[in-house]
Parts: sequence; C-alpha cells; structure tokens
Amino acid sequence: MTGPTAGIGLEFARQLAGRGHDLVLVARNVERLEAVAADLRSSYGAGVEVLPADLTDRAALALVEARLADPDKPVDLLVNNAGFGLKGRFLDNDVEHEQAMLDVLVTAVMRLSHAALGPMVERGHGGVINVSSVAAFLPRGTYGAAKSWVNGFSEWAANEYRPRGVTVMSLCPGFTKTEFHERMGARRGTSFLWMEPGPLVSRALADFDKGRTLSVPGAQYRVIVALTRLVPSRALQGYQSMGRK
Repeated sequence: MTGPTAGIGLEFARQLAGRGHDLVLVARNVERLEAVAADLRSSYGAGVEVLPADLTDRAALALVEARLADPDKPVDLLVNNAGFGLKGRFLDNDVEHEQAMLDVLVTAVMRLSHAALGPMVERGHGGVINVSSVAAFLPRGTYGAAKSWVNGFSEWAANEYRPRGVTVMSLCPGFTKTEFHERMGARRGTSFLWMEPGPLVSRALADFDKGRTLSVPGAQYRVIVALTRLVPSRALQGYQSMGRK
C-alpha cells in the first residue's frame, strides 16, 4: 500500500489490518511510517513490513516494483493511494512540480500495477485498488486529467484481468477530511460534501468485495458523477469552490 501514513491510506491500513491482512507500507516519511507500523502491530497483531520510498524517484520506485513482483512474498492486494495536489493554476506552477505530481498519480500507478498484476494473473487471484478522485469527472486541470487516466486504466484492467481471477477497482472519493488539502495550502471546508475517511474506506472495501470496477462513496458524489454526464463541463467548474464552504 502506498501513502498509508495519513487520511484515506491510513484508514485503509487500519481496516485491512482489522480484516486480518499483513501489510507492506510504502511512504517517504520514515518516522511516520514506522509509527503507523508499530500502531498496526500493537492494535491488530498484523505483520507489517515498511518500505520507505519516494515515488518520484525512479530508483526508489523500482524497489517497490521489485517487492511487488517477488514470488516468494506474494502481495494479494495493491492499494495505489499515494498522491498530492497543487493549488495553483497550471501555468502558475513550476513545471517540475507538475511533473512530480504526474509521476506519483500516473507513472507510479502504472508501474506498480504492472509489477503486481503479473504475479496475480499467474496465481489466478489478487486485486488492485487505485485511489482516483471525483475530480476525474470534472474540469480540474492536470490533477483531474491524471485521475481521469487512473479511471480509464482501471476500467480497462478490470475487464482485461477479471477472467484471470484479478479484481481491479478505481475508488473516486470527493472532498475528504484528511491532510490532503492542508498540504497543498488549501482551506478545508465544512459543507455536506466533506466526508470522513472511515465510512469512505468501508464503502470502498464493500464495493471491492462485490467485484465492482468503480466505487464512488457518498450519495452526494454519486449524484455529482451522474450529473457530469448531463451538464456541460463549464457549468461544473463551481464544484471546487462549493466544497470549500
């Protein structure tokens, strides 16, 4: 699992540990990674392996790929959760920051999925949950564009590998009460659009258990996603500002 030290990723780690899974946790911050691992071992009795890695670093990413592909220590479920956003508009952002975001949101997802899917297909079972965003359905710059790729890739992979015993699902959360917005310097809102990570992950895992290709937790977000198929994209640009109220 990538990005397990806070928010949605931390909730995935807790709920999967509560289901009896042993975990491999991947994140940049070694101190936080070790603290989460210790808590999971203590609270759930889970076996936890930590793998510090910056997913924008191709050499570090290769180490995670190698771990996923290791036939002696198979991984049955990959959760691609790591990610971040940029507050500024595209041309206001440094292009290297844009590249780093693309590396985490797209390149890492593609390469880690490739590393995991091969052994899963060979074993005839396994799963991948790619954490995308409702932003994939909305005109929200390069972040939304990257998440749109995640959705398209996940849908294709789900159809391609379901006959081989592998489930692939794209999870599309909306505004969630995590550190995500604070890290990008944006204010967290208080409107009805903001969800708690616990129920969100519970719904995601329930959808995954049912073999669904797409999970959109929250009735309000399922309505928004449905509207994207009916409303012109320009009219949907108010979604971002509405969520901050």
